Amino acid sequence: QGLKPIVSTESPALIFGTTTKLASDIPATDSFLGKNKVPDLQKLFQKADGLPVHLKRGVPDKLLYRTTMALTIGGTIYCLVALYMASQPRNQ
Repeated sequence: QGLKPIVSTESPALIFGTTTKLASDIPATDSFLGKNKVPDLQKLFQKADGLPVHLKRGVPDKLLYRTTMALTIGGTIYCLVALYMASQPRNQ
């Protein structure tokens, strides 16, 4: 009689009706429809022009950087004023 296997050796029934496609089955044109921008961006960011990486793309980067710095400085000043006002006793 021997030992019976605990786990069934048959594959389970399909839960979903669709089959899975492997990456090798998909044609190269279907998997990616855009232009690869990585080599162009590597050339741009690795150029030795003395600019920091966060400012290499020109005007949009400068605008974003300056806006971030203005909000940071403004928020710091606002927090310091709120802290000063909270530390003063209220007039009754």
